[in-house]
Amino acid sequence: MWDYTEKVRDHYLHPRNVGEIRNPDGVGEVGNITCGDALRLTFKLDTSGKIADVKFKTFGCGSAIASASVLTELVKGKTLDEAAKIGNKDIAAALGGLPKEKMHCSVMGEEALEAAIRFYKSGGKETAPAVKEGRIVCTCFNVTEQEIEKAIREHGLHTIEDVTNFTKAGGSCGGCHGEIQNILNRINHTATPPPVRTALRMTQIQKIDKIREALEKVVRPHLQSDGGDCELIDVDGNTVYVQFKGHCSGCAFSELTLVQVVEKQLKERVSQDLVVKKA
Repeated sequence: MWDYTEKVRDHYLHPRNVGEIRNPDGVGEVGNITCGDALRLTFKLDTSGKIADVKFKTFGCGSAIASASVLTELVKGKTLDEAAKIGNKDIAAALGGLPKEKMHCSVMGEEALEAAIRFYKSGGKETAPAVKEGRIVCTCFNVTEQEIEKAIREHGLHTIEDVTNFTKAGGSCGGCHGEIQNILNRINHTATPPPVRTALRMTQIQKIDKIREALEKVVRPHLQSDGGDCELIDVDGNTVYVQFKGHCSGCAFSELTLVQVVEKQLKERVSQDLVVKKA
C-alpha cells in the first residue's frame, strides 16, 4: 500500500471535525464525485472574526480524508487572512508528507478553503466554484492551462505524471498529454522532451476509476444480493486492497470470493495484471 505517515493514518482513522455547521459563515465545495474526489468545508466565525468552528465532509480516499481533517485543525482559531495563507504544502507538511500520487488531495483542501472564504466575503452570493481563468486543457477534470502552470512552478514538476499527481490533469483519457508536455517544456525550458505516454497505457488515476466502476456496477451488486458487500480501500500499483462487509466479512468462503468474484471481475474489466488482497 501507499507509504503513509503515522499522522496520515491517524487523521484517516480518527478524522477531526467531521460534519457540517448549521448556518455557516463560510461554505466551500470542490471536486466532483464522478471524478473520484469531492470536499465540502464549512466554518463559523466568532465575534472577533476568527474561525471558531470548522467541519468537513468528503468523498475520497484516505489521503483526502486526512488532508481535510488536518486542514480543519490548521485553520481553527485563525482569522480569515491568516487562514488564507495556508496552502497545500502546509497541509501536506502537517501530515508529515503525502505520497506524490496523493498530493492532489492536499490541493483540494486548499481550494475548498479558498472557496469558503470567498463565500463569506461575497456575503453568500458566490456559492459556485470560482470561474476558472484560462483555457481548459484537461476537459475530463476541467483543469486549466493556468492551473497546470501554477502547479509546475510552485512544485517544480517535470513530468506528465507529476502534473497528474498535483492537478489530476491527464489522469483520465490521456488526450491532453501532448498539451501538458508542451507546457512543461515551455516552463522548464526542456530542450529534448521525454516521450509522451500514449492513451493506451493507463495512468494510476485511470486505473482506479476503472476499478471503482467495476466494483460499483458488477462486484458490489453481486455481493449485496447475498447480504455481503466490499469497499475499495487502496490501489498500490497493480495490487487492489478491499475490505469485505456484511455477510462477506465473516464468511468462511471469503478468500474464495476474493479470487473468484472480485479479482476475476477486475481482471476481466480492468487489467489482467491486477491482484486483489484484503486490506
